Amino acid sequence: MKKIAEDNKPAYTLSLGKTLLVVGLGNPGKEYEGTRHNIGFAVLDAFAAANDFPAFMTKKDLKSSFSSLQMGENRVICVKPTTFMNLSGEAVRAVMDFYKISTDNLIVVHDELDIPFGQIRTRTGGSSAGHNGLKSLIQHLGEDFGRIRIGIRNEIAEKADSADFVLGKFTKEENEQMPVLIREASNWVTEWVYGGQKLPAETRSIIAE
Repeated sequence: MKKIAEDNKPAYTLSLGKTLLVVGLGNPGKEYEGTRHNIGFAVLDAFAAANDFPAFMTKKDLKSSFSSLQMGENRVICVKPTTFMNLSGEAVRAVMDFYKISTDNLIVVHDELDIPFGQIRTRTGGSSAGHNGLKSLIQHLGEDFGRIRIGIRNEIAEKADSADFVLGKFTKEENEQMPVLIREASNWVTEWVYGGQKLPAETRSIIAE
């Protein structure tokens, strides 16, 4: 809809764009940087850097580290919860309520222990698969949101306690392959921002097993 000025030129146009929310899951603090559980943070940082987002700022009232940018017709908000993983839903719920964002316009980037390292899978909806961040999100939002699921399973995972494993660092070989994996996940976020559709069930193998 638009108002027409006397010279027949539009005085203003109402935007048809949406507000989209991209959430990376992880734990705040330097001691958690580079851990498997924080790969959601790493992907969000890469996505924000690739698209020239402003520096992340801490929003205490929204329990998150926050950055926002107009991308095409849509406003895109990037959020890294500062609540620690098992309370992630509190932060995301606060942001969604404040900006009136529906789950249709939300995707979450997170690690997935059930998927081998080198694979990225997407889907909309589904269970938490034991992931504490997803458990919190589902508790506060329901299941119907998009997920970009980054595999972290390797041969060590079967022998280790799962809680210790996800909080451990990637191996040297995995870190060498990490730039490709993070870049592809970041590109997938960009595709979603411009695609305007729910995430389909899809798998991409970035690194040969």
